[in-house]
Amino acid sequence: MQLTGAQIVLECLKEQGVDTIFGYPGGTILNIYDELYKQGDNFLHILTSHEQGAAHAADGYARSTGKVGVCFATSGPGSTNLVTGIATAYMDSVPMVAITCNVNLPLLGKDTFQEVDIAGITMPITKHGYIVKDVKDLADTIRKAFKIARTGRPGPVLVDITKDVTAKTCDYRAAVISMEEPSGHFKDEEISTALKLIKNAKRPFIYVGGGAVISGADKELLEFAKKIDAPVCDTLMGKGAFDGTNKLYTGMIGMHGTKASNFGVSECDLLIALGARFSDRVTGNAKTFASKAKILQIDVDAAEINKNIRVNHAIVGDLKEVLSILNSRLDQMDKLEHKEWLDKIADYKKKYPLSYESDKLTCPYIIEELDKLTKGDAIISTDVGQHQMWTAQYYKFRKPRTFLTSGGLGTMGYGLGACIGAKVGNPDKICVNIAGDGCFRMNMNELATASRYNIPVIEIVINNNVLGMVRQWQTLFYDKHYSQTVFGDNVDYCKVAEALGCEAIRVTKKSEVAPALKKAIKANKPVLLDCIIEEDDKVFPMVPAGASISEAFDASDMKKK
Repeated sequence: MQLTGAQIVLECLKEQGVDTIFGYPGGTILNIYDELYKQGDNFLHILTSHEQGAAHAADGYARSTGKVGVCFATSGPGSTNLVTGIATAYMDSVPMVAITCNVNLPLLGKDTFQEVDIAGITMPITKHGYIVKDVKDLADTIRKAFKIARTGRPGPVLVDITKDVTAKTCDYRAAVISMEEPSGHFKDEEISTALKLIKNAKRPFIYVGGGAVISGADKELLEFAKKIDAPVCDTLMGKGAFDGTNKLYTGMIGMHGTKASNFGVSECDLLIALGARFSDRVTGNAKTFASKAKILQIDVDAAEINKNIRVNHAIVGDLKEVLSILNSRLDQMDKLEHKEWLDKIADYKKKYPLSYESDKLTCPYIIEELDKLTKGDAIISTDVGQHQMWTAQYYKFRKPRTFLTSGGLGTMGYGLGACIGAKVGNPDKICVNIAGDGCFRMNMNELATASRYNIPVIEIVINNNVLGMVRQWQTLFYDKHYSQTVFGDNVDYCKVAEALGCEAIRVTKKSEVAPALKKAIKANKPVLLDCIIEEDDKVFPMVPAGASISEAFDASDMKKK
């Protein structure tokens, strides 16, 4: 049948099972939005306050549901406003398709009004980018974009379409889309070598990254950890892949990881990296990282093998599939027990627990109260900074796809859009964004989006009137030179929230936290909690940049010095 390009775009989205779009219209994408008006019953479109919010919302939708997130934007500034959101998704391997429209084909390359080469701009931050100049190529291009976005190591794909293509017609034939993933091509001897390393280890340690969440390997991971009798740590992106309440769990690893995790990894004789990329925030000094251990790495992306850390053995394949095979083969081996090693790690956990000042209102206290009230069953998003680390430390993530944060790019302003996307994709879940006041200022306009559609997200602003993490570094390493990190203004976040159509509650002491959280959860509307904490609260433990993770220190260590 003959369809316009705009109709083909929406038909292809329906083929892919897309029912939700986040976006912002403009001149070049008007044909698609006109068709969206006619087909409104087929899609939920969320008009965000800014295109960056649309990208973050599509990202949060994707992370929390496992589906491909979709966002729309017009040409020029509309498309460039997506760039930070696309880069965020790329760094954290989030499946997303960004559809933009450009000026008419005869006007390309002539500095036309609102013309920009968005495919060129985003080339380094997408798995692939397309510019469609012929309507006959449109359907196949969109289908390819979705396949690339969700297969292998997921990531964002950009499809830029000239406006005249959205108006022209061509013959369209529906396609049946298979969502099945291809199986891995690793060899049996690779599995055997891994099993030999595991069997010979006396002090194994499991290090879990975001790949475990993406592959849906949480059940296989739990079985694996029990079978090899090993402690488990995770990265920021790996949160929820392993139950944070399990006795084998030691907490996060790295710059703000627990001493139990950092010391354990530094002393193990076999480090098993599962879907993790050895980020600099995890390894610290790469030359000394896990220096006593052989390293076994399992990852779907061959490019990650030996990229940051040299490993002794690697298996390239889907983590869920690889762990399933390893677990079946472990059944044929002698029972592995590492009691002495686990006792040592348990002693580290007991000797070096996370701690904070209990006589005042702090972010860790708020996080613990939130964990108690939600029983770990909420979807938590964060922005970037101290509040992000405190959330990772003190909220006990029990399930995958419940922690949404910008781990690779470190995007301030990410969390509120992501939280909106998560709530749209998971309407029955409590969805909470935790932001610092500096981050909240970046994209606070998305509260208007939440109120417009009555999306009942909870925005917790950890308000210390400074850029907390930067100030912490200035305190510890820059002789307290607080250059441009103190706001020193009179912005009232409660009034801002109310002006944007949301309810607001100010929290100034510990006794107000639980009642405020309960009220926000029951409100069934967007609510902001403005939580006032002291400006010099710090995140501990901490590893100085470039130091070994075994050099982690906390407040008690500083007092001794």
